Order: sequence, then structure tokens, then C-alpha cells
Amino acid sequence: QVQLVESGGGLVQPGGSLRLSCAASGTAVSLNTMGWYRQAPGKERELVALIGRFSFTQYAESVRGRFTISRDNAKNMVYLQMNSLKSEDTATYYCNGPGNSWGQGTQVTVSS
Repeated sequence: QVQLVESGGGLVQPGGSLRLSCAASGTAVSLNTMGWYRQAPGKERELVALIGRFSFTQYAESVRGRFTISRDNAKNMVYLQMNSLKSEDTATYYCNGPGNSWGQGTQVTVSS
């Protein structure tokens, strides 16, 4: 059974940075495509970034150049480094893994 647990969310000012973490169990992040999604109030969940088995990465246009997805195979963790945050990045961020598994989400609020 795949379990994903996100952490690292919080309140940050515009222009600031946060790093989200996703701890995976029941699967190996090195062998699967892992992703970060987000959902803002009243909006649909949307893809933020993916990292593939061979470290292929894909980003939403809105975050390209500001966010970086990475993983630590030894720790079985996936990260999302978020820089130059904007108010429109405010959302609940979810980690996604194999078998359409999801974490519980972590809230990111960008506000002054």
C-alpha cells in the first residue's frame, strides 16, 4: 500500500521560498513517476511538476523557472523547491504517486 505524506507548507511573503517534502512508503520513488499537484479554493486540481523514472522533469508553464522538483532515492523522498512565490501560488499542494495515490496535502499561503 502506497502512502505519501507531505510537509513543508506554510505562510510566506510574496517573493519568498518554501521547500515541500513528500515522504513515500510502499513504493520506490526512483522507480515511478512522482508528481506535485495543487488545488486552490474553487479551482480544479492542477499539475505543478513531475519527475520521471529517468529524472525527466515536466513543469506547468506558470511555475517553470521558479519551482524545481527533485528526489532523494536513498531517503525515498520527493521535494518541490518553490522560489519567487506569488499570491497565485496559494493552494493546497499534493504529492502524487503510483496507482493514483495521494497524500493528505500541505497548505501554502503566499501573502503579505
